[in-house]
Amino acid sequence: MEIPSQFSFESDRFIPDSRRAWLRLAVAVVIGSLGSVGMWSVVVALPVVQSDFAATRGTASLAFTMVMLGFGLGQVVTGKISDRYGIVTAIGAGIGILGLGYIGVGYAPSIWAFILLHFAIGLSSAATFGPLMAEASHWFERYRGLAVAIAASGNYVGGTLWPPAVNFAIEGFGWRATHIAIGIFTAIAMALALAVLRLLMGAAVTRSHLNAAPPRMDLKLSTNALTAILSLASISCCVAMSMPQVHIVAYCGDLGYGVARGAEMLSLMLGFGIISRIGSGFLADKIGGIRTLLIGSVAQGTALLFYLFFDSLTSLYLISAMFGLFQGGIVPSYAIIVREAMPAKEAATRIGIVIFASVFGMSFGGWISGVIFDATGSYAAAFANGLAWNLLNVTIILLLLMRARQRLALA
Repeated sequence: MEIPSQFSFESDRFIPDSRRAWLRLAVAVVIGSLGSVGMWSVVVALPVVQSDFAATRGTASLAFTMVMLGFGLGQVVTGKISDRYGIVTAIGAGIGILGLGYIGVGYAPSIWAFILLHFAIGLSSAATFGPLMAEASHWFERYRGLAVAIAASGNYVGGTLWPPAVNFAIEGFGWRATHIAIGIFTAIAMALALAVLRLLMGAAVTRSHLNAAPPRMDLKLSTNALTAILSLASISCCVAMSMPQVHIVAYCGDLGYGVARGAEMLSLMLGFGIISRIGSGFLADKIGGIRTLLIGSVAQGTALLFYLFFDSLTSLYLISAMFGLFQGGIVPSYAIIVREAMPAKEAATRIGIVIFASVFGMSFGGWISGVIFDATGSYAAAFANGLAWNLLNVTIILLLLMRARQRLALA
């Protein structure tokens, strides 16, 4: 891989795939890792908060639902802000809210206050995912797929590091003090990282997509139609994806292995997801986003099937690693497809809409899995529910791939 050496903080001329682009991407991963904390802290805290407030599993799971809904809605809002004013403004707008949200959770007087405050946490960190992926796509041309996947990996780097750290802090200091500490730390650390990113982008630059490369693929679908199709596909795959990610900690507790083992499995799952995300970026640069998405979806369904038949401690570790390795590249593939088929000037907004749909799928899936558990006393039916949604995703992507091949044949 050759990286051009042109680099100047003062130059207004930006060269895609340059050293400056890779430095921006490195900082973006740091920001994404910090901003993703809301998705993973709630998963680890769920059992102890449920016990502390004497709530049902389904009620406690609503905290994850709210953080994901806030995160999803924020994708659209911050995407529009990023398209118009730049990614630095979009991220900067949420840093204070994230810190205050966590401090507020630390003082939550009831389970419902705990749940509602997680909406603010999700909303405030939204720009560190979808809009940041869209921004990274403007910095690269030759390695666009890889860049998008690396930018998305910040979410999984956070998922690898945050669960064991949060679990350790909760065991040592309690969940309230832990949330207050997270709020203070993330606000300071993200502000410093954002200052570095602003320096790398240049104070005079508001939108780097003005000179971005044009779309590579024409499916002869309107942007609205393609956005709707991708949104439906992302909902279905993420309902399936949410089952292990949201409930693996609680599942291990129910099996008698302890929540610490579940936190380790979640960390393992997301650690292997980093490998998958980066690998999917390389693959997408070779075969395109649609084919990469199909491969990931089929593989994710296979891993879910294994969860139905094996529940020993060793097998759960292995399956969790497999699940992470299989599904990590799915969500970035949607962003890659958007950039392959849609104009750069609206990429952050369109990616935001599709990511919002995926987040809705994650939040709904996390909640419905808890409800199914409460109704059946087992997670077996919840895993089966995830498999059914995964099959719908595979069907949609197959139809989209068939259309892409038809367009190619007619060209």
